[in-house]
Amino acid sequence: MKKSILLLLLLVNMLPLSLMAQQIAYSEPDKDDPRSYSFEVLGKVGGKILVYKNYRFSHSISVFDQDMNLLGKQQINMPDRLMQTDFLTYANHFYLLYQFQRKNTVYCMAVKMDSDGNLLSEPMQLDSTVDVTSIGTNRLYSLVVSEDKKKIMIFKINSHNEKSHALTTCLFDQDFTLIKKSLIQVPMPQRNDFMAEFALDNEGNLICVRASGTAQNDNINKVSLITKKANEDNAYISDLAVRGIYLDDIHIKVDNLNKHYLITSFFSKQRRGNIEGIYFTLWDKNSDKELLNATTYFSEEFKEDAKGQNGVKMAFNDYFLKNIILRRDGGFMMISESVFSSSRGSTLNRWDYLYGSPFFFFFYFYSWNSPMGGMGLSPWGRNPAFFGNNNQVRYYAENIAVISFDPKGNMEWSNMIRKNQYDDNSENFIGFSMLNSGEQLNFIFNMQEKNQNVLTNQAIAPDGRINRNPTFKNVDRGHEFMPRLAKQIGLRQIIVPCMYRGYTCFAKIEY
Repeated sequence: MKKSILLLLLLVNMLPLSLMAQQIAYSEPDKDDPRSYSFEVLGKVGGKILVYKNYRFSHSISVFDQDMNLLGKQQINMPDRLMQTDFLTYANHFYLLYQFQRKNTVYCMAVKMDSDGNLLSEPMQLDSTVDVTSIGTNRLYSLVVSEDKKKIMIFKINSHNEKSHALTTCLFDQDFTLIKKSLIQVPMPQRNDFMAEFALDNEGNLICVRASGTAQNDNINKVSLITKKANEDNAYISDLAVRGIYLDDIHIKVDNLNKHYLITSFFSKQRRGNIEGIYFTLWDKNSDKELLNATTYFSEEFKEDAKGQNGVKMAFNDYFLKNIILRRDGGFMMISESVFSSSRGSTLNRWDYLYGSPFFFFFYFYSWNSPMGGMGLSPWGRNPAFFGNNNQVRYYAENIAVISFDPKGNMEWSNMIRKNQYDDNSENFIGFSMLNSGEQLNFIFNMQEKNQNVLTNQAIAPDGRINRNPTFKNVDRGHEFMPRLAKQIGLRQIIVPCMYRGYTCFAKIEY
């Protein structure tokens, strides 16, 4: 009897480890690939895993099976003077969106492709802009997609007139049939006004903010919510209450289930002051009015837990919002990470960056009549990986703060995932990715042990408890992972790019 009880206890103790076991499958390094190129993990299409690769004028789609065996590589013919590519994936096909300049005209195109990278349609012209000056490799059009991927919008901003910016929007359905094209004049009453943080809800309504700072590259002291309904040609502008505080790094999250828009930002009590807490506004779409407007101050205990290399007062000065996760009951979780950089011994802080983190300023809105038609920056989002960065810059990525709020905006709990990362050559190997398995959030990142990066997983349960899981098994010592560039492709599957003997390859991790 005692032996049976001991055996049962042993099995119970082993159960969490068995539940967290994972399988890793690696792709073979493609020796035909150059040592330096950009890539993007597209995800799972038609049961196959697709990766886009680009080197100079070469564009291709690599197709892998579920065991990461290379099934084929499809070359894509792209026009000269290509400016930008975007991808939109569905269960059995995907769209490649691209923009290019020919003479004095910029074209925005889309083409439908299958899971092998073959064309399913001829290129479709979505829009064009004439009489543009040369804008190099920068995008003119930006893309926003609804959560259910049934509404797609491209837009451009002409900021030639400082008092009124011209916003052109083209709304499509999931087959890229045009629903509505609009040209809207958005007034810019203040000298430093700019438009940022564009989002699209499932009904095709566009949402963004108009923000104003005391000076360029400074705090925001005035915010207006701009909404454009799918079938209308008008923009509705509503001022949000910002009383006695200064904002930066504004984010918008659409709650399609509860018909709400969440606008949030870190705030300080004085211009270029220390970050004190989180500001948020909850906007009701149906009634078109503000439901909540509040500020949550961080406690001294939370600041002490978050401070890293900074003192308690400056604990959150290097934190930037990375993700907002909505709950069905209207509550939400906010995830932020401490990231900063230094150059030639001089450490930069958040005021040295323009409304965003120091890494990958990628979400630009360019005017064809001025150098910059408003700029919305967001840290470390969708962006291909580029190698060969300036090795005079040291990049840091430290603790991750996770905060949970109830539907009324009250803080339920907060917790801190501790890490300390830096790299002198590239930011690709620091940072983290998340895998949302439903019952918990898994944070995947590298930790340095004995001068080697070890892939690590820590998870947060719905009540805020942190589970520090064992390091990943079956990790080949020759592979160095880039979790920040990973992409979740299933409920418990994630593709993580990695380096192996100087070549880029890809690992599928399955929990």
